[in-house]
Order: sequence, then structure tokens, then C-alpha cells
Amino acid sequence: MTKGRLATILVVAILLIDQTIKIWVKTNMHLHESIHITDWFFISFIENNGMAYGMQLGSKLALSIFRLVAIGLLAYYLFRQVGKNVRMGYVTCLSMILAGALGNLIDCMFYGLCFDASTPYTISSFVSFGEGYAPFLMGKVVDMFYFPLIVTTWPNWVPMWGGEEYIFFSPVFNFADSAISVGVVALLLFYRKELGEISFKSE
Repeated sequence: MTKGRLATILVVAILLIDQTIKIWVKTNMHLHESIHITDWFFISFIENNGMAYGMQLGSKLALSIFRLVAIGLLAYYLFRQVGKNVRMGYVTCLSMILAGALGNLIDCMFYGLCFDASTPYTISSFVSFGEGYAPFLMGKVVDMFYFPLIVTTWPNWVPMWGGEEYIFFSPVFNFADSAISVGVVALLLFYRKELGEISFKSE
């Protein structure tokens, strides 16, 4: 399989899985509803205006524009790498990151236009395009995976937090976030040489 075909298949597959999960959650669950799968895995529907894992960074519009620029640069860089003699794994990692970033950007670009608002009391549904809950680039990102792997209580002798509940790995995230995280970690572990040679200059 060529690197270009691999990159295309990965991006399309991740986008399809990500959007299928998000649309199902958006149109079948109330906001903040949680489905118990196991004691360490829940499907918990939340929405956020920020970056991966619900982080916040400046205004929503500025973040969406930053995402557009960053994704454009990454797509251009990946396109150039496909034609070079780089390792297949490197292309795989870049494709995962690009697909994850695109998945969350789709939420911001279109969900506000084609869905009505999710609330703790009502389930969202599709509406006529442009009649949704937010304008272009202002939609909210849908998150749903919650893995409280360890739920315990801080010992009373611990300053500030003594006696309070402690949850190991409390962020709620989505499939796109997972693709980004796996791609970034793999790059840092196995492809530091390639990262050190990054350049956007024409050759």
C-alpha cells in the first residue's frame, strides 16, 4: 500500500468513526446523561468550547481559526511527506493527528448549524442547515468517553485535599482526541529524528 493511500484511508476511517459516535450521542442522549458500561468506563455526554479533553484556550472563534490554520499546515506537511522516503509509521502518526483535529473542527464548523441545542432535559435533533444553536465555527465539541480508573479519597493528613474524593483520569474525551493523543505519543517515542527535521520550505 502506498503512503498516500494509507494516509487517505486512515483519515477517512477515523473521521467516519468519530462522527458516527458523536452524532449517535448527540441525537440519543441528554446533555450530562451517563451510561454505565463498567465501574471504570462510562459514556458521559458533555460538550465543550475548548481544545482536546475539554481544555479552554481563549475565545471560541480564535480557537476555531487557530485550528483551521494548524490543520492546513499539517495537511500540507503530510502531503509533502507522502512523496518522500519516510517511514510508514511516521505517515500513520501524522494521519491520526490530522484526522483527530479535523474531527473536532467539524463539530465547531457544522454542529451549531445543523443541530438544535442539547440540554439536560431535551435530546438534540437535526434542523434545517443554518437554523441550529450557533453560527459557523462556533459549534461545541461533543465528548463522551469517561474512564475513572481509580476512585478513592485523599487521606485526611494530605494538605488541602485531605478527605476529598480523588479520581484518576477524570477528563471526558472523544475518539478524535484519542487519535490525536496516540499519534502524538507515538511520534515522541519513535519518530523524534523526523520531528527534528520538520520544515515547510519548498525543496
